[in-house]
Amino acid sequence: MTEPSGDDGRTFRRETERVVNEIAQGLRTLGDGVAWFSDLAPARQQEVLQEVASYAMQAHITAADGRAGVARSGVKPTANPSVMICMDPPRYGFAGLPSAEHVKAFRVLVSVFAVADTRRRETYCKGTCGHAWHNLPAETEQP
Repeated sequence: MTEPSGDDGRTFRRETERVVNEIAQGLRTLGDGVAWFSDLAPARQQEVLQEVASYAMQAHITAADGRAGVARSGVKPTANPSVMICMDPPRYGFAGLPSAEHVKAFRVLVSVFAVADTRRRETYCKGTCGHAWHNLPAETEQP
């Protein structure tokens, strides 16, 4: 698979980052994120899975994060993405799964990332965090 080129690729990665972090911080529901993901072309879905797997690695997920995320995801613990994320060490080849499993993989990855990222925001980054993605503003309703 080739890397997206130009502004389109950067814009899409920023959109992915925003959607995933909004889910992780409770500013968007997992269901809304799944709807966004499901509307993407298969090649874009693979890009998102690779990107979110990278976020999970950067969040230093633990086995406990994997189990808690799978429970939160609504995906059966015996499904391929659930088994992969709970392995020690986790397996991250989600984009290589059959396309029929991409939505499950997205649900698992985002849910596990949300657990790990919340843990890091509440411990490692608490009070000293300069990560823009940890400080998303809650959207306010417009009258």
